[in-house]
Amino acid sequence: MKLLQVKNLKTYFPIRRGLFQHTVGYVQAVDDVSFSLEEGETLGLVGESGCGKTTTGRSVLQLIPPTEGEVWFQGKNIVGLSEKGLKPIRRNMQIVFQDPYGSMNPRMTIRAIVEEGLIVQNEGNARERYEKVRDVIHKVGLEDSCLDRYPHEFSGGQRQRVCIARALVLNPKFIVLDEPISALDVSIQSQIINLLVKLRGEMGLAFLFISHDLSVVEYLSDRVAVMYLGQIIETAKSSTLYARPAHPYTRALLSSIPTMDAERRQKRILLHGDVPSPVNPPKYCRFCPRCPKAQAICREVPPPLVEIGAGHTVRCHFPEGESNAGEHPC
Repeated sequence: MKLLQVKNLKTYFPIRRGLFQHTVGYVQAVDDVSFSLEEGETLGLVGESGCGKTTTGRSVLQLIPPTEGEVWFQGKNIVGLSEKGLKPIRRNMQIVFQDPYGSMNPRMTIRAIVEEGLIVQNEGNARERYEKVRDVIHKVGLEDSCLDRYPHEFSGGQRQRVCIARALVLNPKFIVLDEPISALDVSIQSQIINLLVKLRGEMGLAFLFISHDLSVVEYLSDRVAVMYLGQIIETAKSSTLYARPAHPYTRALLSSIPTMDAERRQKRILLHGDVPSPVNPPKYCRFCPRCPKAQAICREVPPPLVEIGAGHTVRCHFPEGESNAGEHPC
């Protein structure tokens, strides 16, 4: 049984106008997204800003109620559950936010921030909670002396370690990593990534890793899903997707990765035009207005999600064939 299964997830935000705030439309942030995750697996979710990655992660955790669809976690559909029903499930589903400072209460000590989840879940007495906080703080590479200090006394990397400790203190099975290194200095990013790899191995964690950094996604992820305008347009094993991307958008995305290796370098694929509005996305292929290979059918029929290889699915009428085997777009 899979740890997590997301089926036909949709999250729409209403647009209200006028004196009586009538709904005049919807922002289709996430539209018919499906994926699954095994225990101990990392799925990378990539795409440009505004494509719906963060909304997908928060909808999976029920931090944002989805409009439609199902989220099965450990064999139970958690969509529509009350706060009381979600409480025992939340201990196994956690999140690390992008901004390590904005996601912490500046008036709380580090001990109180990490311990809060234990208190909410009624875990042990004060002494037992303190020992658990100490243990998890040590796991993320911090010392006991940090516990009585406040968030503003730490660097960005240390704050993110605290946020990771807060997510780990309940021994979860699944963590959403919402761009956990994008707000950090480059020298600190590698430390946090190596820490996540270490913790994944020690604790058997499953990650949904949301990021813009395609090089980091390749290093950390077992599988990668590419998102565009609210839909997942390609999913494959990390090695397969980076070696043989099938969707034109994926190829353009990967061509933007900077590299010093001349053999892996290729001419940058430039996309022209703007991303269509998620308020009124195209009824046909959503990438068609910017696709360099668009044909008549692309402007008439929405492309189905087809499997072109073992675990390799793509939403395109004309996916790249096996003739590209062995090429690396970056």
